[in-house]
Amino acid sequence: MRQILRRFLRREEGSATIEFVIIFPVFIAVFLASFELGMLQLRHTMLERGLDLAVRTVRLSSGATPDYDLIRDKICEHTPLISDCADNLKLEMIRLDPWTSFTTIPSADCIDRSVPFAPVRGWVEGGPNDLLLLRACVLFDPMFPSTGIGYRLSQDFGNSGAYALTAKNVFVVEPE
Repeated sequence: MRQILRRFLRREEGSATIEFVIIFPVFIAVFLASFELGMLQLRHTMLERGLDLAVRTVRLSSGATPDYDLIRDKICEHTPLISDCADNLKLEMIRLDPWTSFTTIPSADCIDRSVPFAPVRGWVEGGPNDLLLLRACVLFDPMFPSTGIGYRLSQDFGNSGAYALTAKNVFVVEPE
């Protein structure tokens, strides 16, 4: 019996299989995490660009601040990676006083998917020469929610398992 066991332990067939079984899950986890992180970065960049283009449209308008729906539609027009943009994007516009500290600004507010209708938290249409902060928050579902980064990103927004991306832009409403 000892000789059979000794011969079995000395055999080298299958050693590559053991290495593969140990290394392959780690390699796949790193690949999925890098793909998730790349999509997160791409989505955030698209959100920032969409917000910048929407604010540019507002600044070049005739001095009147467009309403919530118009700005949301402009952002959604320039961000094709936001699926169901009108339902996942929430905007805030806050009037800022340039002479005081900006430390009293609350954190960004996102859509709660469990509530069918949620009012806009802060939307102040500014007048001429007003300094306004426009913030956008959008929810995304992780592509691989059970892997490392997707699991860590998932936050509880109405038990939806989504993560939030925010972007902000400050501008002055030009007088007519």
